[in-house]
Amino acid sequence: MAALHELITTLSAPWVVLSPRSGQLTGTGAEGVYAQDRRILSRLLVTVDGREPLAVHVDESPRDGRPHPLGVTVFGAVVEGLGDGGHDPTVRLRRTRTVDGKGLIERITLVNTSHRTIECTLKVALGTDLAGTAEVRSEAAASLPALDPIADGTTLHWENAAGTRVSALSDPEPSLTADGMQWRLQVEPGDESTVTLRISAVFPPASGFEIKPPEQRPAYGEIAVSCDDSRVERWIRRSLDDVAALQLGTGRERYLGAGPPWYLTLFGRDSLISSGMLIPVDPELAAGTLRALAQWQGTKVDTDAAEQPGKIPHELRAEVADHGNGLVLPAAYYGTHDATQLWITTLHKAWRWGMPTDEVRALLPNLQRALTWIKEYADPDGDGFLEYIDESGHGLANQGWKDSSDSVQWPDGTIATAPIALCEVQGYAYAAALAGAEILSSFGLDGADEWRAWAAELKTRFREKFWVDGYPAIALDGDKRPVAGPSSNLGHLLGTGLLDADEEAAVATLLGDKQLDSGFGLRTLTTEMTGFNPLGYHTGSVWPHDTAMAVQGLYAARQATVATTYTRGLVEAAESFGYRLPELYGGAGVGAESTPTPYPLSCRPQAWAAASAIAVVIAALGIEPNVPAGTLDITPAADFPWRSLRIDGVRLGERTLTVEYTDGNLTLS
Repeated sequence: MAALHELITTLSAPWVVLSPRSGQLTGTGAEGVYAQDRRILSRLLVTVDGREPLAVHVDESPRDGRPHPLGVTVFGAVVEGLGDGGHDPTVRLRRTRTVDGKGLIERITLVNTSHRTIECTLKVALGTDLAGTAEVRSEAAASLPALDPIADGTTLHWENAAGTRVSALSDPEPSLTADGMQWRLQVEPGDESTVTLRISAVFPPASGFEIKPPEQRPAYGEIAVSCDDSRVERWIRRSLDDVAALQLGTGRERYLGAGPPWYLTLFGRDSLISSGMLIPVDPELAAGTLRALAQWQGTKVDTDAAEQPGKIPHELRAEVADHGNGLVLPAAYYGTHDATQLWITTLHKAWRWGMPTDEVRALLPNLQRALTWIKEYADPDGDGFLEYIDESGHGLANQGWKDSSDSVQWPDGTIATAPIALCEVQGYAYAAALAGAEILSSFGLDGADEWRAWAAELKTRFREKFWVDGYPAIALDGDKRPVAGPSSNLGHLLGTGLLDADEEAAVATLLGDKQLDSGFGLRTLTTEMTGFNPLGYHTGSVWPHDTAMAVQGLYAARQATVATTYTRGLVEAAESFGYRLPELYGGAGVGAESTPTPYPLSCRPQAWAAASAIAVVIAALGIEPNVPAGTLDITPAADFPWRSLRIDGVRLGERTLTVEYTDGNLTLS
């Protein structure tokens, strides 16, 4: 079974196909065609005269600086036993796979470059279990039986009890077999013959969230980057293409699905961080994300779903997701302790970058409810810190971005006990309080002074309780003890305002140490910890978005040298992954390997990994607008990562800017 990171991804959300380099879907592992949280096909196997073609090529890489159109992959294979004799292949099979957000089109072309007419039987074996993505990920789908196909003339259908119906039809019409379709082909010398297979699906009304493609999918053709390091250009272009392919929508709103195949839906934290990073080039994406999440803002106390009034959801699914091992999440699940603050700070950033006043005003009631949640629900024991515990017994044990069960641990590897007060959650809350206060004041609403005072008190409490051995602890545990051991969470504190300049400098020094800097990005956990594992999901691996958020904070704190080191590390990593950074990768580092080790189950592409490319470029340029106040501050980093950089298509309110930096000189147009 191929690891997820080895599979070829063809994506136009919410449809995605994951296959090995052969293009074949064999019904094993995570291979399949997916849409709306369900595996639509698990088997799509092509044979010619009973033999699988020999795979030789996959075309998904940039060509002349541009990849194929979104949602297209071309697989090349040779057909043995047909055509001329000798060593040179003379009969080839080309599969052009296209997903467009509404279904799959597979064009299977037999190309005859031999000197003789070939006759053969082309067969496509098809099958599905219609498993949910959670079942596939937990491997529960391995025990599910394949559904029997239903023949309707020359069309095949599959249905499950819930009402999902998958259809397969072709041009030309096929002969149906017990497990698929076949065609008898005759191809003259120098000619080719194509069979087109169309896969579509009809879904029952969602009991939860409807996962749909956007009404319009941007191409980002107006965004162009030129740099003396050409790798940066390729990284930006590939990332923006992935951002476009990951987009989902509801009506006029657009937002990002987090990553295929497990997370291709709207998430609170992931979608907010990603769209926030992309505000400089696509402000409407952030606006759509804010509005879509506001529609699902909590209205009641529901322990089972972790819902509370004013709380922004963690994830929205079409139905209940059973991930195995007791983790069962409702279709609308609110088990996140940071998405609400991130919603507020994303709204503030969008407003500063020029989100129309009437659109901001329409969200003010949601802002007030989100602020109320911070005060009335986020701190259940009243100690002045935001802490969480899973009260349902079947939800996430950890509810920060590092949401695996072992992500908060002591230096000896002991898991910290709940309730947990994460350091970055306090930083987000501090920033949200000040951001909320500024918006309230600007729109003539009460409460601004109260929130500024609340933030000041949090800052004092944090300094008193969280600092240990010269740095902030990752968290306070259930006994209010600071959990020691440096982690990447420290980077999220920079730029929030929770730390003073000296404290930011101390954190920057620690982040610059090789125990956290892998050379390819920021390790989630220091190498000095007993529990460090370079391939630990949150215990030693590197996440691009985590590194990029630290880079943003470091540049904002004027700690440019460390920020630039991490920026260059991300570029190195991007190059090694074909400029499509995965969700995460190994943290062994440059001293142990020349390229980072892939994490076997990482999503690729993934929303906040793709958004990180724009985030670090904008942060290095130091672009800080305040459209409501009519100001624009651009302060390129003192230790700039490149000699020259130009970016076209920066959106600032109603204006579009070109920003160019060359040898210390800045030009705007």
